Amino acid sequence: MSSNPHKASGDIAVSVRGVSKSYSIAHNSVKHTMVGEAIMHRLKNPFAREEHETFWALKDVSFDILRGDVVGIIGRNGAGKSTLLKILSRITEPTAGQIDLYGRVGSLLEVGTGFHPELTGRENVYLNGAILGMRRPEITRHFDAIVAFAEVEKFLDTPVKRYSSGMYVRLAFAVAAHLNPEILVVDEVLAVGDAPFQKKCLGKMHDVAEKEGRTVLFVSHNMTAVQSLCNKAIWLQNGAVLEQGAADSVVPRYFNVGIGKMTDRCWDNMNDCPGNDKIRVQRMSVRPHGVNSGGVVTVHSPLVLEFDYWNFQPEAYLNLSLQVYNKNGINVFNTFPTHEADWYGKPFPRGLYRSRCYIPGDLLNDGTHRVELFVIENQGTLLFHLEDALVFDVEDSMEYRGAWHGEWAGASRPHLKWHTEMVTPSEQTPSQSGLSMLTA
Repeated sequence: MSSNPHKASGDIAVSVRGVSKSYSIAHNSVKHTMVGEAIMHRLKNPFAREEHETFWALKDVSFDILRGDVVGIIGRNGAGKSTLLKILSRITEPTAGQIDLYGRVGSLLEVGTGFHPELTGRENVYLNGAILGMRRPEITRHFDAIVAFAEVEKFLDTPVKRYSSGMYVRLAFAVAAHLNPEILVVDEVLAVGDAPFQKKCLGKMHDVAEKEGRTVLFVSHNMTAVQSLCNKAIWLQNGAVLEQGAADSVVPRYFNVGIGKMTDRCWDNMNDCPGNDKIRVQRMSVRPHGVNSGGVVTVHSPLVLEFDYWNFQPEAYLNLSLQVYNKNGINVFNTFPTHEADWYGKPFPRGLYRSRCYIPGDLLNDGTHRVELFVIENQGTLLFHLEDALVFDVEDSMEYRGAWHGEWAGASRPHLKWHTEMVTPSEQTPSQSGLSMLTA
C-alpha cells in the first residue's frame, strides 16, 4: 500500500486492485478466565481441537476514484463496507491485492478511532495533525475553526475519555475535515450525532469536495444522503463489487434488487431473534388499519406497523425510531414516539413490549417501501439497528388520476383539500387589470 501525492496517474486519488481480506473464525472454542480452568478443560478433553473457518470479508475488489469525487460506499450489513474503509485508512492490511493512495488520508470510522482517551481535546487535535504529517504551526492555523465547528470550547482541556459519544464524534469529524487531508474517509459513525450536527457535517463534506477539490469516501445506509452528496457510488455485496457508477443510477437499483416483500416476520426461538443482550425483536408486521382490504395496501390505506420486543434491562428509557424509504431509496420520513406516546419518558422494566406506529392513508406514493428500525436508549444511544425490518408494496389507485396515466412524481401522494372561487370586482386590487380585458 502506498501514499504518494507526487506519483498519481492522471487524476486518480485512490486505486484499488484485486484487494481481498480474510479472517479466521474459530469454532468449538472455550474461553477461560483462569489458568486452572484451562488446565482442567485440557485434562478432561485431551484430544479436543478448535475448528477454524476462513471468512472472506472482501473478495477481489477493484476500482479507481478520481480527485474531487464524492463516492458513496453502499451495501447491506456485512457486505464489507467497513472492512474496505479500514484498509483504506491503514487500520488493517489486505490479505491480497494492492491499494495506492495519492494524498494524505483523514478518516472518521468507529467512535474513538485515532484519539488517545487520556489526552485532552486540545492535545488530541495536535496529535491527529501530527499523524497526518502536519507541522504544529499549520495545525494552529486551523485550530479555532476546528473548535468552533465541534462546539466543544468548554471541554478543550478535559481528557476525551470523559466526553459523551456526541462530543467525541463532533471533535473527531472537525479534526478529520479541517486538517486538509486530500482524501476524507467517513463511516456511518455520523449517525451518533444529533440531526443539526449531521446536517452540518454533510454540508462540510460537500464544501470539501466542491470548493476544495478533495476526495470523499462516504459509507451510509441513508440513501437520501448518498444521492444528494455523492456523484458516484460503489455497491458491495458479499465482499465483492456488484456495481459502480453514477449514484443516481446505482442507488435505485441497489434499493430494488434482492429485497423480497416482508410484511410479517416472527421468530419463535429467542436466540434467533434479531438484537443483542439488551433488546431482541420477536415480531414485526405491517398491515392496513381499520379497513377491509383483504391485506392489500393501496395509496389510500391507513397502515399500522407493529413491533414486539424484549427489554432485558431493569430500567431502560427506550424509544423506537423508524425511517421509511421509497422505491428510489429516498427517505420519505422519519418517525419516533413523542410526549403524547404511552411510554414516552418512562423507564421500561424487563419484559415484552408491543409498539405500534400508525401511518395515515393518502400519504405514501405507490411502489415498494422499506422500513429501517432503530432502538434508541436515553434519546441518543443506539442499542440496535435493523436495516430491512419490513418491506411492503403500496398499490396504485385510479381515483383522482383523471386522464393522467404516467408515473406519479414525488415521494408522497397526499390527498389535500382544494377550493377555487371567483374573485369579485370589489375584492380585486388595482393591479388586477384583467377584468377590463374580459369586459372589453
